[in-house]
Amino acid sequence: MSYSIIFVIVVGLYLINSVKILREYERGVIFRLGRLLDEPKGPGVILVFPPLDRMERISLRVETMDVPPQDVVTRDNVTVKVSAVVFFRVVDPRKAVVEVEHFVHATSQLAQTRLRAILGEAELDELLSEREKLNARLQETLDEQTEPWGIKVQAVEVKHVDLPEQMIRAIARQAEAERERRAKVIHADGELQASSKLTEAAAQLAQQPTSVTLRYLQTLTEIGMEKNTTIVFPLPVDLFEGLKAWSEQQNRD
Repeated sequence: MSYSIIFVIVVGLYLINSVKILREYERGVIFRLGRLLDEPKGPGVILVFPPLDRMERISLRVETMDVPPQDVVTRDNVTVKVSAVVFFRVVDPRKAVVEVEHFVHATSQLAQTRLRAILGEAELDELLSEREKLNARLQETLDEQTEPWGIKVQAVEVKHVDLPEQMIRAIARQAEAERERRAKVIHADGELQASSKLTEAAAQLAQQPTSVTLRYLQTLTEIGMEKNTTIVFPLPVDLFEGLKAWSEQQNRD
């Protein structure tokens, strides 16, 4: 009778110990006598019978992995330090356990090597201004290579680009020169527009000679409002033309 009780207690403890609870985002990959079962278990209550069964818990949540700063030589031979972040999740728990050892570490190493390779094919200006295109290219490459592991790379973001000090100064000089160029172009455009307007104004004033006198008087009024001692004697331009004609006539005589 006592042996039966002991047997029941042992069996009960074994069954209690075999009960495992998996959360909603967890799956259990079961190896029974070393062979992988067809489907992962969970979520909820499952039975794992040691030592016949061995279970690996796999989380299906999105994981965030920081890629350490990498020394990258761009296509135009500029050395920069680039750091990034990778967002990925397990979509096939069986492959994540069987096809690769420590899938997180493997994904991290792959992200570092691909980051150096892909960014090394881009120029510095492209690295600074076209990050979205480079991020998409990195994500596509990593996702293609981690697919056999049961990993889905959802996004790759380049976080920081550390430039050398001399390159920062060169970029600052370049930006300053660009601003000066734009200022000169704007000034030249303003002069061109002003010259065209002055030409139109001169044509209109030439049609009414008295309007020139009115313009002289307006200029005198503006000068007088500044309370200065400047005295201006306006001379008509026609007077100089008459003197020129008279001088030419005298020379011919």
